Amino acid sequence: MGQITLKDIAQALNLAPSTVSRAMKDHPAISEDTRRLVQKYAEEHRYKPNVLALQLRTNRNNTIGVIVPEIVHYFFSTVLSGIQQEAESEGYKLLFCHSQEDYEREVKSVETLLDARVCGILASQSKETRRYDHFQEIIDNNIHLVFFDRICTGINTDKVVVDDYAGAFNAVEYLIGTGCERIAFLGSHPSMPIANNRRMGYEDALRKHRIPIGKEMNRVCDTIKLAKEVIPGMLQLDPPPDAFFCVNDEVAAYCVQIAKSAGFRIPGDVSVCGFTNSYITEVTDPTLTTVDQRGFEMGKVAARLLINRIEGKETKPGIVSRLIKTELVIKGSTRK
Repeated sequence: MGQITLKDIAQALNLAPSTVSRAMKDHPAISEDTRRLVQKYAEEHRYKPNVLALQLRTNRNNTIGVIVPEIVHYFFSTVLSGIQQEAESEGYKLLFCHSQEDYEREVKSVETLLDARVCGILASQSKETRRYDHFQEIIDNNIHLVFFDRICTGINTDKVVVDDYAGAFNAVEYLIGTGCERIAFLGSHPSMPIANNRRMGYEDALRKHRIPIGKEMNRVCDTIKLAKEVIPGMLQLDPPPDAFFCVNDEVAAYCVQIAKSAGFRIPGDVSVCGFTNSYITEVTDPTLTTVDQRGFEMGKVAARLLINRIEGKETKPGIVSRLIKTELVIKGSTRK
């Protein structure tokens, strides 16, 4: 037997469905004995209310949609934890969609969430996204949209971002302060604002200290696969880099491993700095210097901004931007 309905309870107890409905809500017009009888029967037969039907009747949906490009990535998993804590504390349910860094999946995710009549959407775009019609459709449907981390500059909506520029600038300036002069940047695709912000932070730190910016020292390398392809060749440059500033901790961890396998001492010959502050920074040898993105805080701030928009507490017209500060966490992979 499947899940029972209010009508099933009414039929079993020889009551009107309206009486059963009011008894489940502890309506004062229903006698205490009847309320107890109905609620006991419902509990014994594991009755669950039809939340979607209730939402359609009341025209109120308390479900928030979330679109992320990755769920195995430490940063996004911490963002999701922050979103979940903030949303559930305010009585909202979550519907997660995983684009897997794929544009078509992202478009279908938006369709799924709109079909589910969510009251708001939190989104971080995929690396492949170049067209943004699907995100504009969310706004055209009068659904609140907040971007986090990876934002679409062509869409006028609220956003929560990490201070990528300052995080990169401070990390590279620290490397320069320890004596590094040939600092390589392993970045992401330039179509994403976060990639450009980190690259600009890297370049401006070099400019400030009058260090030349070499094209051969700036490569797109944001996956483990690319790390295995790109880093060995860079280590064969004459002279090789004396430091690598990496777009994420996974690439940085492989950079440490590849450099050590090639005979370089870390950090004696080559310093390595990552970006995220994930668990992996504690298991590399040596431990990995990194920039803390504070993903959990980003998730909480993004969810709070969206909920405030949904509930009318955030009334500022135009785009509301929230900036999450970064922190350099110095460990063993960089010179003192």
